[in-house]
Amino acid sequence: MRSIYTIIKKPLFTEKGSSLKESQNKILVEVAKDVNKLEIKKSIEEIFKVKVEKVATMNTTGKWKRYGRSIGKRPDRKKAIITLKKGEKLDFIEGA
Repeated sequence: MRSIYTIIKKPLFTEKGSSLKESQNKILVEVAKDVNKLEIKKSIEEIFKVKVEKVATMNTTGKWKRYGRSIGKRPDRKKAIITLKKGEKLDFIEGA
């Protein structure tokens, strides 16, 4: 069994994410590649003490980038869009 703290890697702060948060009460996080939606839901509910309505995931492949003569690849990652239930609120920056 995985630890709930290894499932969620970091929150994603993007323009799309901030607009989703304000308009539809959704948050974006980066998660481990080998977890499923149920594990993500349980870990968010246990860590942040909020109720999750829905979890949508997407796998993104890393882009190929050139650095001078050498070619490198950015890492692949998995993102999750988490819909919170009505009345629930989660703010990552609020505690800082």
